Amino acid sequence: MSSKSESVEMKNTVGVDNGESSERRKRKKKDNRMKYKLDTISENVFMFSALLGVACLFIIIGFVFYNGLKPFVFEGYSFVDFITGTKWVPSANLFGILPMILTSAVGTFGALIVGVPIGVLTAVYIAELAPKKVASLLTPAIEVLAGIPSVLYGIFGVAVIVPAIVNILNAPKGQSLLAVIIVLSIMVLPTIISVSVTAIKSVPDIYREGSLALGATHIETIFKVVIPAAKSGIMSAVVLGLGRALGETMAIILVAGNSAIIPKSILDSVRPLTTNIALEMGYASGVHQEMLFASGVVLFAFILILNFILGRITRRVVK
Repeated sequence: MSSKSESVEMKNTVGVDNGESSERRKRKKKDNRMKYKLDTISENVFMFSALLGVACLFIIIGFVFYNGLKPFVFEGYSFVDFITGTKWVPSANLFGILPMILTSAVGTFGALIVGVPIGVLTAVYIAELAPKKVASLLTPAIEVLAGIPSVLYGIFGVAVIVPAIVNILNAPKGQSLLAVIIVLSIMVLPTIISVSVTAIKSVPDIYREGSLALGATHIETIFKVVIPAAKSGIMSAVVLGLGRALGETMAIILVAGNSAIIPKSILDSVRPLTTNIALEMGYASGVHQEMLFASGVVLFAFILILNFILGRITRRVVK
């Protein structure tokens, strides 16, 4: 009797275990299905976000190009005359942006000539030479400099740089191309410094140790080993600084003087492309407004061409 009862109890326990295991399997299947559904939903959300960003880009480009090319495609204006013209007088139906193109190009490259050496040397000091306490103070200061609104740079330029140009150089007017270059060179510093610091710190320590082991000094190691190893990142910093300088508007409005003429001197009052659009878009209409959109098309093409050129230079330097 005892053996029979034991066998019955074992059957009952086995049946219970089988029931519990089947329920666990069902729960696991449900959990797995939920996980796969969540993965699918997450992938779709990520894809939608990516497509939304790309769609915004194409919508903006399409809108600007459609309005900017209308005068030349449908209304008979000459794009060559628009690019090479030297007079911008909308009331007289004269739309020439050559002075503004030259001003944007000279101002941007002048800012890079001043800002890139200062920015790279500052990045070298923070990443390689500065004590930890000094570096911990400089890094947040650079981040704060990057977060300052551009209009405050313009106010600083009007209050400090413009009077300094008048007093030191005896210029008749401090709002000039020189003031534009100085303000832009200050504005590109945070971008160049932060990206260059990251690039320099990413160089493996074995490069430094090998150079020092061969008898090079610390400074020789920095300039002959570390900087060449980080040149791709430094060139990326230059490209980002170029975009910041070329696209800046508000600060430049305050210090440029806004004269749509070809500058004959670095002390002449000027008007870059971005400020021309910002100053006149608020009241422009008809062909005038379309020509401002065309200026945006030229600016967009200008940025693409410069990025392409700098990208080719970067690839050659890296090789």
